[in-house]
Amino acid sequence: MNNLSPFKVFSGTKSRYMAEKVCQSLGCKLGEMKIQYFADGEFAVSFEESIRGCEVYLIQSTFPNADNLMELLMMIDAAKRASARKIIPVIPYFGWARQDRKDKPRVSIGAKLVADLLTVAGIDRLVTMDLHAEQIQGFFDVPVDHLYSSSVFLPYIQSMNLKDLVIASPDVGGSKRASAYAKYLNVDLVLCHKHRAKANEVSEMKIIGDVEGKNVILLDDMVDTAGTITKAADLMIENGALSVSAFASHGVMSDPATERINNSKLTAMYLTDSIPLRKQSDKIKIISVADMIADCIRKVNQNEPISDSPWYLIKSH
Repeated sequence: MNNLSPFKVFSGTKSRYMAEKVCQSLGCKLGEMKIQYFADGEFAVSFEESIRGCEVYLIQSTFPNADNLMELLMMIDAAKRASARKIIPVIPYFGWARQDRKDKPRVSIGAKLVADLLTVAGIDRLVTMDLHAEQIQGFFDVPVDHLYSSSVFLPYIQSMNLKDLVIASPDVGGSKRASAYAKYLNVDLVLCHKHRAKANEVSEMKIIGDVEGKNVILLDDMVDTAGTITKAADLMIENGALSVSAFASHGVMSDPATERINNSKLTAMYLTDSIPLRKQSDKIKIISVADMIADCIRKVNQNEPISDSPWYLIKSH
């Protein structure tokens, strides 16, 4: 670590578990900071050590509620006012990413608003993972390092040694991601076509492809209420699949997600640790991305191309 430029890693309240693992991988100490809460719910952020002239990495996923985003914004502002040389937020889960376009009249584009807030606060670069829509990178006027959970999922899938494997996407929107996995693993691809009656509620689903006698790996970028992915798993078992396991980058896991997964035909649900798991379940397994994030921080700090890292098995989805 002696050849690295001066840098320090800090964490928001809800992502400390991740920051501790990243620092362990980097071989550095997690920086000291204080968040003081007031009776009305307001809070103040302060760094408890000097960061003058340092490259500062702020690890914080911006999952609900909005306090996580506000906390990160105040950390950025405090770092700027403390004369940090560079301020780089590390946002494993980028919230509001589903609001990436104007899909009906009179709606906000939440992802663009969050990008503007981060930029105005004073960031020099952004590190994030598996954005719901890759074009969100274009909402920023600073460099964006976009990491992919495929770097940890693919080796794990290969280690499962499943015979008659097929890769599946629970919706057509995830076909590009599933196609990249299927091509890398040299297996067949299956898609699900779904119709939503309203947000977070799937009314109809059909399978495009053959799953009979196959072990299916379902891929998604996030699991919110788990309605889509459990419905897809149950439908595939009904159509003759031997087993169905699911892999998703971000476990938002809003109720009743855990209950749905437990009651579904899923063999297992694999999530990264980009968001802390709210409820434990024997079916839900966590695969850490801390080493991948640490490697990215190391390469950014050393001005090395992260695309050359062995972590990047699939360059894009």
